[in-house]
Amino acid sequence: MTVQTISLGCRLNFAEAETIGRSVPDSENWTIVNSCAVTNEAVRQTRQAIRRAHRDRPDAKILVTGCAAELDPAAFAAIDGVTRVVGNRDKLHPRLWDQKGAHPEPVEGRAFAAANGDTLRQAQGERGEVTGVMAPVARGLQSHIKAYVAVQTGCDHRCTFCSIWQARGESRSYPFEAVRDAIAREIDRGAREIVLTGVDITDVEGGLGTLCQRLLAAEPRLQRLRLSSLDSIEIDEALFELIAGEPRLMPHFHLSLQAGDDMVLKRMKRRHSRAQAVATVDRIKSARADSTIGADLIAGFPTETEEMAVNSLKLLDDCDIVSAHIFPFSPRPNTPAARMPQVDRAIVKARAARLRERAAERRTRWLDSLIGTALPVLIEGDGLGHSGNFAPVAIAGASRGDRGSARIIARAGGQLTALWA
Repeated sequence: MTVQTISLGCRLNFAEAETIGRSVPDSENWTIVNSCAVTNEAVRQTRQAIRRAHRDRPDAKILVTGCAAELDPAAFAAIDGVTRVVGNRDKLHPRLWDQKGAHPEPVEGRAFAAANGDTLRQAQGERGEVTGVMAPVARGLQSHIKAYVAVQTGCDHRCTFCSIWQARGESRSYPFEAVRDAIAREIDRGAREIVLTGVDITDVEGGLGTLCQRLLAAEPRLQRLRLSSLDSIEIDEALFELIAGEPRLMPHFHLSLQAGDDMVLKRMKRRHSRAQAVATVDRIKSARADSTIGADLIAGFPTETEEMAVNSLKLLDDCDIVSAHIFPFSPRPNTPAARMPQVDRAIVKARAARLRERAAERRTRWLDSLIGTALPVLIEGDGLGHSGNFAPVAIAGASRGDRGSARIIARAGGQLTALWA
């Protein structure tokens, strides 16, 4: 069996692609492309990745899945070299490899399926339809030193710029026992850090903080627990308690903020205000002083004025953001934002560039401030790893899986260098 997995977009995609790859029948040669539809650029990159895969591995069959494939399957089926296109609701079904043709018949009830042979569970949705509860998926990264474990999928919110809810469906949480067992399997494989991921993990049933408390209590071998992107308005009290008192929870929190202007946030149909975002960051940092903040920000949202754009620029300082993902607004088909008055593309690009430049300056100052300090570091591969607060660290001679306190001695570009303390 020869399998290549190519993932674009979120960490959940990486987790799913690895799980699909593990399920490929013996002796078959496949390339798995898990697509992203968060922006038009992501869709373009997906098409580019498919063509490159076909060129580099012409003998391999290509399966395309993910959000872009869910939203426009015919377009991807038409790309030269593509063997099958499978929607999000079918891609982890145990019978996936029994299906034939580019468009397999939908699984009964549009059920999600358990990965790796786990039992498929059925549940009644609020509208009486049958929905599936899929076992969590995990992806080892760099020989499984870091592993992603999904705790939920789908989203119940309808942000005006986003099409992911159309591709992923309603929010569904995975059973605690399945999440716990997936983490145990990854630790057995050698994982030293677990990253909980999903589409909207703060919407997990019972609360994300409560889930983390239960997982940390159930699995004492779990020494580094990290969280993927969080909706700031949904952070629960239990999670704030963990931030304040649980050293195994890594102190870097990436927030889905999107904008720093209240009118833009309202038109995005976000559920937090600018003041609430700032207050959330203040509370995180009050609970744990070494916490660092990352954020997603969109530049050039429809109707955005220069004053509104400056408010988002100021948010970098007001929320002490040291890791910013900047997206120039991209009008996605069949979304309300695509029908709003658009900002000129040259202005969108210029505002995105300005945000990136300011974010880069802030990040450099933050990295410089860490020189001379001691940080807990996990080496993920080739002498490279991350501190607990997610600073990239290089330690000469360190081996994959090494973990300990490191003294930061210098910065080289966007990376710190260190010696074991």
